[in-house]
Amino acid sequence: MTTDYLAAIMAMLGPAQNRYAEPSAWDRLHADLGIQLPPDYQVIVDAYAPIQLNGHLSLSHPATERWNLGQWIQESIQAWSEVPWDELDLYEDEDPRRLFGLEELSFGTRNGLWPIASTDRGEMIFLVAGSGTPRFLVNYDETWAEHRMSFAEWLYRYLIGEDMTGPNSAAFYPGPVKLQHLPMSAGERPEPWYGPDRGM
Repeated sequence: MTTDYLAAIMAMLGPAQNRYAEPSAWDRLHADLGIQLPPDYQVIVDAYAPIQLNGHLSLSHPATERWNLGQWIQESIQAWSEVPWDELDLYEDEDPRRLFGLEELSFGTRNGLWPIASTDRGEMIFLVAGSGTPRFLVNYDETWAEHRMSFAEWLYRYLIGEDMTGPNSAAFYPGPVKLQHLPMSAGERPEPWYGPDRGM
């Protein structure tokens, strides 16, 4: 029996809040980017973002001024595009082109890498655009990992403590998942809360 990972994630995180859910915000974002972000990613972002999960992984939202997903994606694309990849003396296991058969390493292009989430540990999760099926690359401490699965499955496996950002990268915390809204003003200090018990 196959797992419905989107349903599993929603069960793990608790009832959807949909504080900023606004279909037109996604329409504007997709028009600006020129690509479509995965539907399950949109559902999770709408349900909870802007949010930090288990003290590390952050998700932004396209309808908010602060923690705006579109702005964060564009800023991240610019920063990653400024890295002189062709001039770096990379080992084979540090070069995603050789690791994953990419024709080029580009960010924010029709067939390039698109940042969609990050952690406070320096991990960056990229959607590989134009691949036809869900495909993600994760950069962590000069290493890269590839995952051919839905975003919901990647997130589920990340939260149950699998190495989803590279070898020995698991950030597992037993018990319910800790959720904390990202502050929407300079003086706000959101209190964390916890998802349902998950028997871990």
